[in-house]
Amino acid sequence: MRGTDVRHAAERATGFLTTTLDRDWSAPIPGLDMSVAEVVAHVGDCLLWYPFDLTAGRTELSTVELEVRRDSGPADLVTTLGALARVLASVVDGSAEQARGFHPWGVADPAGFAAMACDEILVHTDDAARGLGLRFTPPAELAAAVLRRLFPWAPPDGDPWQVLLWANGRIDLPGRPRQVNWRWHSAPLSEWDGKVPSAQS
Repeated sequence: MRGTDVRHAAERATGFLTTTLDRDWSAPIPGLDMSVAEVVAHVGDCLLWYPFDLTAGRTELSTVELEVRRDSGPADLVTTLGALARVLASVVDGSAEQARGFHPWGVADPAGFAAMACDEILVHTDDAARGLGLRFTPPAELAAAVLRRLFPWAPPDGDPWQVLLWANGRIDLPGRPRQVNWRWHSAPLSEWDGKVPSAQS
């Protein structure tokens, strides 16, 4: 995955969220200890950290504090998400394919950071939609690309968006219970050991 995917995910998310600005963004999200505003700000946090981590290299750095203000207005949060997605996309596309950056679930390459960003954007936009009593559905091909990169063990059949929500512990699938202690594979796929990882491992 590349920067174009991050831009595409952000455009779909911000386009959807812009239609909700007159709703109550302080509403809680079912199943999460966050409000709509807080979850959109969290996406911004990820998009702040990912370009920093990718350019900083394999070692975790705790020298800076990066955070989107949770008390920002909905319109500003949407603008922030879009702007930070474009920053990450530029860093991803400007990085060598073999570049690696720290992530606690695996030292990621640019494609991994792009996929993680898309996952955060799409799944949390769906969380925000649920908090507002709405539905969000991204393009199937984008959901499928995220699945292939981050969740190579996910079932290949079924609707890619529903499978992505399942992989992120949001829903059950027929014959497959909701995932608990799930995590993704952010390192290059060539380094996947064929096992399903757990956030407890």
